[in-house]
Amino acid sequence: MKATFMYAAGDVRVETVPDPRILEPTDAIVRVVRACVCGSDLHPYHSLKPRSEGRPMGHELIGVIEDLGAEVTGLRKGDFVITPFTYSDNTCAFCREGLHTSCVHGGGWGSAETGGLQAEYARIPQASGTLVAVPGVDEHSDLLPSLLTLSDVYLTGYHAAVMGRVEQGKTVTVIGDGAVGLSAVLASRQLGAERIILMGRHTSRTDLGREFGATDVVAERGDEGIEKVKELTGGEGSHVVLEAVGHMPAYEQAYGIVRPGGVISRVGVPQYQDAPVGWASLFGHNVTLTGGVAPVRAYLEHAIPQVLDGTIAPGKVFDRSVRIDDVPDAYRAMDDREALKVMIDFG
Repeated sequence: MKATFMYAAGDVRVETVPDPRILEPTDAIVRVVRACVCGSDLHPYHSLKPRSEGRPMGHELIGVIEDLGAEVTGLRKGDFVITPFTYSDNTCAFCREGLHTSCVHGGGWGSAETGGLQAEYARIPQASGTLVAVPGVDEHSDLLPSLLTLSDVYLTGYHAAVMGRVEQGKTVTVIGDGAVGLSAVLASRQLGAERIILMGRHTSRTDLGREFGATDVVAERGDEGIEKVKELTGGEGSHVVLEAVGHMPAYEQAYGIVRPGGVISRVGVPQYQDAPVGWASLFGHNVTLTGGVAPVRAYLEHAIPQVLDGTIAPGKVFDRSVRIDDVPDAYRAMDDREALKVMIDFG
């Protein structure tokens, strides 16, 4: 099969490797129908040190089950499934509490053992707990882009909104006009936010943000952006700030615009270790700092019907589609801001 590997910053290759096979009785083999490149894939694209063996890439897919281990239950060969961006048993104490990303038998993609999901086939550990079948959908459905977002990006934005306690009557500010930020806008609308301010300066993206429910767009950054949000909120700041970037300037904006008693929810993968900025201010104003890695598996059963009945169409974040051989150019296009989010079509 063909699969994607990264050998160093900027060095992405598609190689032919052996097909995955069942290694544990709890495994499944999935034929990939759609995968994609994630904004978080761009972090190693900038920083990965050269290595002799490529790092398997990709953590999002939808596909069809080709084979099942002897202990897999609740699934059948031929099922159309969504794979969350981490695997989990869905039965341990943390999974039962909705924190599948901390599953005691779970893990992530990208190692030699698990492989990556930007590939033609994938081995899925803990298949019974990880895979979610989508009835009535096949690989030719128009809903495939939106279903693919449930593997990560939309439900990461949704997690930001849930952790931020978005609800009716609240003013929400979303920092970042990437796919996660736009998903956070859509999720905030679903949760009833009264006002949604999107901080971004790429018009094609903020236009989609308005379609998803943003009531205001602030293109300014830094102190100027903070003052603009303060102006829009009558000097009070935002009840909820959803930070979907992961860089320190975005965090600095977040604590600058949150109102007393508000919530900052971070889901952008932090590219910094220390964040001393604003600690005293957050404490003094009773501001909650929350967020984290989205337990996508916990939200899937709720989100799938919303896609199937047309309540949400988060797949609009995909603005380019490529075949597997063109994945290196997909990374380049996203890094150069030529594409918002690229889907990989294996059809």
